[in-house]
Amino acid sequence: MSFPSAESPATAGGPRTAVVVEDEPTIADAVARRLRAEGYTVEVAGDGPGGVELCARVDPDVVVLDVMLPGFDGLEVCRRVQAARPVPVLMLTARDDETDKLVGLGVGADDYMTKPFSMRELVARVNGLVRRVERARLLAGAPAPAETLRFDVSDGELVVDSAQRRVRRAGAEVHLTPTEFDLLVCLARSPRTVLTREKLLEEVWDWADASGTRTVDSHVKALRRKLGADLVRTVHGVGYAFEPSTPEGGVRA
Repeated sequence: MSFPSAESPATAGGPRTAVVVEDEPTIADAVARRLRAEGYTVEVAGDGPGGVELCARVDPDVVVLDVMLPGFDGLEVCRRVQAARPVPVLMLTARDDETDKLVGLGVGADDYMTKPFSMRELVARVNGLVRRVERARLLAGAPAPAETLRFDVSDGELVVDSAQRRVRRAGAEVHLTPTEFDLLVCLARSPRTVLTREKLLEEVWDWADASGTRTVDSHVKALRRKLGADLVRTVHGVGYAFEPSTPEGGVRA
């Protein structure tokens, strides 16, 4: 297993704040210690209401969030935190249940890990989420390329507007999480080309580790649920390909 060797974003660009919302003190303390060792300023909450209040107060750069919490669960925490201000969220779940993961991604989580987990992998994923946000902020300060991808689909047209980060299918707007949008753009820019899970991890999540391929699978399932099952083809044992209805694929305008 390999992890990114780049400097932690928390040390490369100054202190970053992480909020850990976890009701098991042993896990919360271990995660907090490891992130502090990476240079993060870490605040901890032990229940759902406390997690929402803490995020509102400290305005974190990243949130590590357990699904099962007292007060209300991590899904509700994620909904409320994302409604106030988009922030990258890594969810922790005790159950390796695909439905739970899809629901978590649907409320705005960017990634998930199943307990028990490797602390090295958790740090790699947190760093990758923060790097993506930092890169997006840098790009936001530069002139945005006027790129619109258009595809014929079974019920009309799919339009992916990269500058405005908006997606419409058959005239209806489709609401995607930031990670789902980035994944769609990555696939749609190379229609009918098979991209490996490892390549998607590198391009979308900014880190490379074969154990993270299930994260890719879950996000693809979330995309299919929102956009339709006909747009992304599974190439078993390899990866995924974006499949528009017309052979010529997309048009950039």
